[in-house]
Amino acid sequence: MNRYELTYIIDTALEENARKELIEKFSALIAQNGGEVEKVDETWGKRRLAYAINDKPEGYYVLVTFKGPSELPREIERNMGISEDVLRCLIIKLEEKKHSVKPRPVRPVAPVAAPAEAAVEAAPAAAQPAETPAAE
Repeated sequence: MNRYELTYIIDTALEENARKELIEKFSALIAQNGGEVEKVDETWGKRRLAYAINDKPEGYYVLVTFKGPSELPREIERNMGISEDVLRCLIIKLEEKKHSVKPRPVRPVAPVAAPAEAAVEAAPAAAQPAETPAAE
């Protein structure tokens, strides 16, 4: 089973009870199709949209993390497309991080010369006259 993240925007004109029922409906849809809901996050809540969708300037955001078979995202998108209360939805597959990369070795830091010593070392190089090429 793959891990997915579903974000959808619900119309703000919907009453709170109807909104809770809609969220439960989509969570039940995931469970009915062989998925497992890990987390439902409603903390984003009501927010202003970047642009008006169906002449609505605000939406209620819901974030769901779930596991399921590879056919499940298409079924969820189909059901959300049918629902008039869902303005937009986005499902992304979460990739598993693999720790097969070795960490970089720590490089020793070279000691820093004192500023007075650096100025003394640079002064003789500047005092030497530059060699001029011989004219042929």
